[in-house]
Amino acid sequence: MQLSNTKILLSEQQIEKRVQELASEISRDFIGEELLVVGILKGAFIFLADLIRNMDVPVQVDFMDVSSYGLSTKSSGEVRIMKDLEQPIEGKNVLIVEDIIDSGTTLKFILEILQRRKPRTLKVCSFLDKPSRRRVPVAPDYNGFTIEDHFIVGYGLDYAEQYRNLPMVRILLNQELMK
Repeated sequence: MQLSNTKILLSEQQIEKRVQELASEISRDFIGEELLVVGILKGAFIFLADLIRNMDVPVQVDFMDVSSYGLSTKSSGEVRIMKDLEQPIEGKNVLIVEDIIDSGTTLKFILEILQRRKPRTLKVCSFLDKPSRRRVPVAPDYNGFTIEDHFIVGYGLDYAEQYRNLPMVRILLNQELMK
């Protein structure tokens, strides 16, 4: 893993502080209620783990694997469900946890599918939001950081399945990797 092709965008300390703030906000909003937290694989798994460890409400966890990238750095626009939820969500408070909202295509697809399953509430918590790339009008209810249009890696986000294990978020600088 070559880190010389990257530069730090968000440090471990910045991430830790913001995740604690988000967990507190979500806990306040769902005080006295149960929450089903749905992680969108693979990118959100680290953020989800840190987020729920800081929550003060009872949580259940499930996962969906939804893809629109493949091995590319840009969304293909075609969304596919690779893994669906293992439990029904009707009547439940559901929080979708996303690593990043980019074009919005994937999130819109997920929201439409889950809304048809009649949850009590359906909210979105994103680690990162990149509104400059938005193609469809979606916005998170809870957002960690709003970022500029960079290709980023680390803290669960990858490039060709690499860099997920970095404890911070880095900008991938080497444009040759993106071709």
